[in-house]
Amino acid sequence: MMLVTALGPSMRRVARMYVSTDAVADEVVQDAWVGVLRGLGSFEGRSSLRTWIFRILVNIAKTRGQREGRSVPFATLAGDDLQEPSIDPSAFRGPDDPAAGSWSTLPFDWRGMPEQRAEGSETIRVIGRAIAALPPLQAEVIRLRDVQGWSSEEVRNALDLSETNQRVLLHRARARVRRALEEHFRSVSQA
Repeated sequence: MMLVTALGPSMRRVARMYVSTDAVADEVVQDAWVGVLRGLGSFEGRSSLRTWIFRILVNIAKTRGQREGRSVPFATLAGDDLQEPSIDPSAFRGPDDPAAGSWSTLPFDWRGMPEQRAEGSETIRVIGRAIAALPPLQAEVIRLRDVQGWSSEEVRNALDLSETNQRVLLHRARARVRRALEEHFRSVSQA
């Protein structure tokens, strides 16, 4: 029950990326747990138990999504901004500068803010809203890596991503969350 409680919400979000409704996602999660129980005796420990569970889930979700006839282009899950830079190029020094490629300006300085604001519930809500606004795959990668503390390898294996793809998705997600935080802190400091 501890595993179901701990992994259930993440499993539902991942399943929802492949199927058309929340109800079907719930069925996929349930089927995945049945698969885990049936296959537990054959679990060889070549990956973490959590990664193994998510691979079962993703396989079932993909199959169910195909059976539903729901074909979702990968770009839709990853985000439609794959051709755009995740950070404005003007934030970096130009090619003629001896320090080309480094930051041209520092990010908004949060050090002058009271610690209560930086750790406050409003900041947590800003982060939550920023993650919720991300494309599904970016949102799940940042949740698993930065919120739940999964390793890069676990995320790649669980979501069936290449190393490069996982890195790009995480970078884009972090850049968007950082931008939302900077806007929030800027507005708070001007108030």
